[in-house]
Amino acid sequence: MELTELPNIGPVLADNLRRIGITTAEELRSAGACEAWLRIRTQVDRGACFHQLTALAGAEAGIPKKELPPERRAELKAFFDQHTKSKRNEKNDV
Repeated sequence: MELTELPNIGPVLADNLRRIGITTAEELRSAGACEAWLRIRTQVDRGACFHQLTALAGAEAGIPKKELPPERRAELKAFFDQHTKSKRNEKNDV
């Protein structure tokens, strides 16, 4: 299955995934949305946002991101905040 056949994965996000070595739906599921997002954020796009993380989580689950259960969205938000808050604090400390 092509990456762009997954829900939420357009050409730009598919390209970002390829650039981190994820080329198939199976590889995305194996890595998981959080790991894939972290790799995109550190290797390709330092501005990778929460919407990209939810898009990846939806794709991993095979559903549109708007259908992610509230509990999963809360987990993703906590993960996102944990990995972006430290970066914001580093900027403020400079």
